Amino acid sequence: MTTVDAVVVGSGPNGLAAAVTMARAGLSVAVYERAATIGGGARTAELTLPGFHHDVGSAIHPMALASPFFRAFGLSDRIALTVPELSYAHPLDGRDAAIAWRSLERTEHELGRDGAAWRSLFQPLVDQIGNLAEISGSPLLRVPRHPITLAHLGLRVLEQGTPTWNLRFRESAAPALLTGVIAHSIQTLPSMAAAAAGLVLAAHAHAAGWPVPVGGSQSIINALAADLRSHGGTITTDAHITSLAELPPSRVVLLDTSARALLDLAPDSVPAAYARTLRSVKYGNGIAKVDFALSDGVPWADARLREAATLHLGGFRAETAAGERTVARGRLPRSPYVLVAQPSAHDHTRAPEGKHVLWAYTHVPRGSTVDRADAIATQIERFAPGFRDTILAQASSSAQDVEYSNPNYIGGDISAGAVNLRQLLRRPTLTDPWRTPVPGVYLCSSATSPGPGVHGMAGWHAAVSALRHEFGIRKAPDLAP
Repeated sequence: MTTVDAVVVGSGPNGLAAAVTMARAGLSVAVYERAATIGGGARTAELTLPGFHHDVGSAIHPMALASPFFRAFGLSDRIALTVPELSYAHPLDGRDAAIAWRSLERTEHELGRDGAAWRSLFQPLVDQIGNLAEISGSPLLRVPRHPITLAHLGLRVLEQGTPTWNLRFRESAAPALLTGVIAHSIQTLPSMAAAAAGLVLAAHAHAAGWPVPVGGSQSIINALAADLRSHGGTITTDAHITSLAELPPSRVVLLDTSARALLDLAPDSVPAAYARTLRSVKYGNGIAKVDFALSDGVPWADARLREAATLHLGGFRAETAAGERTVARGRLPRSPYVLVAQPSAHDHTRAPEGKHVLWAYTHVPRGSTVDRADAIATQIERFAPGFRDTILAQASSSAQDVEYSNPNYIGGDISAGAVNLRQLLRRPTLTDPWRTPVPGVYLCSSATSPGPGVHGMAGWHAAVSALRHEFGIRKAPDLAP
């Protein structure tokens, strides 16, 4: 077997970010991927009918323009990104939907009596969005480089992550709108960890917006893979690695895997104390997902929503919170929170002319085997009467199916570890969380800091740590096109 400088196991966004960073430093890099295609949680495939291209994992990418790694990599210069004017929406029963426009001023105007309160919540975060992206893309336990930005965020997290979350707003639309984005984290609400993640996402919605990659999430992966190959890296698919001994000799191994996987890959090499740390990682509840091929756009009762790339369905704040509490108790809510993406509204390459794809998931107890396609369709139909009549085909996955498709998502937990306060601080360790005590072995997945999302930051941090400790390279390489 040929010796290389670095081996990466897994070709998700973080694995490829790590590989690109190592290759840009002048090292030889080999990537191994268990699946037949690269991408991990950012793949695009024809899941239903020919010509209908569905995102297998993530679909909308708030960090595509904001991630420090993607900014340095010049992602927006490498692929086409469409940024909708309507960042996300929250349909409501018997009235117009609540909408977060990219324009904070327009959002303020449409929220009426709560508009000023919404603006005061987000204006400081939007004004300091670069600092906020750096904070959210780095370990939390470090000397803050931007203490004022961190203070602005912290005060808002305390407000929206605790029982005081109902004090700011006087009407019902604004809190419903905010709850929809906070609920992404699959936590009991209110929750400080969920509020932190939600407020950052919502701030990006009013700054650069939430982009839709033309061609699907796969276009992000393909751009990373092309750069890796142009710098001498190789990628091998259909390579299910079950032991580190199966890998070619190398100076460093970077694992784009779950934290638990290291115990299986190197059972005799992991020190007992670190093994206990890995076993102590808590996994959150999961998702059940459905991809629809549609004959037409979704017939939303509020016609403006046909232009929305992202929608949160769950009714008013109390109803959404009640549904998330039910999931946390291990049960399935009658009225579930459903996250919907309409990529073909902004990317006509996703479906045949006049047709559409629809991406939707709901939260379920970890490891659930229940098919929630009907519950998801019912919730969509609630706000879009006649939706079922547009369905040409569908592909449904339970939480267990989600894990089968991507073993990093244990029990269907797409965050690769619960997004709670403890695990935001300790993911999986407090300091240099990417470096393991196994010589030359690093974790580079969303199981490490800064956590879930298509941002590449975990892979970049892991590669920078490996360059410093294993190769004595202290300056991160230039990533520009």
